[in-house]
Amino acid sequence: MIEIIDYQQEHQLWFEQLNRQWIEKYFWMEPIDFEVLQKPEEHILAKGGKIMMAQFNEEIVGTVALKFVSETTYEFTKMAVTEKYQGLKIGRKLTETAIEKAKTLGATSIILYSNTKLETAIALYKKIGFVEIPLDGPYKRSNIKMELIL
Repeated sequence: MIEIIDYQQEHQLWFEQLNRQWIEKYFWMEPIDFEVLQKPEEHILAKGGKIMMAQFNEEIVGTVALKFVSETTYEFTKMAVTEKYQGLKIGRKLTETAIEKAKTLGATSIILYSNTKLETAIALYKKIGFVEIPLDGPYKRSNIKMELIL
């Protein structure tokens, strides 16, 4: 059974490791990645964001964050599911939980930055209703920006 739980300080290592796995597999770690992954309390939580962890059989297997952008917008970021458990719809459950959390926080839109190389993720985002918008943003590896109007 997959359970989505709120991030606790003891999850920092999982948050970092899960994200480093996919970033280093497909791209490279950027300075902003090191900062956010090593200090999520400072860079996400203290600024009004949220982090959720996916637990499967008592093991942390995934994560996603909502970074505060404005009173009405959050950035969907740092989603990862360990390769061993991909294919179990954990990414979809994390995405849906993050969308519901953003709504409770008063968001009217969610943005995300990604790369079209991540075909499975892009397909999931489109299926859920994200649409491509003009690209800007902090990540050199991003070649697509998407938005979901809530």
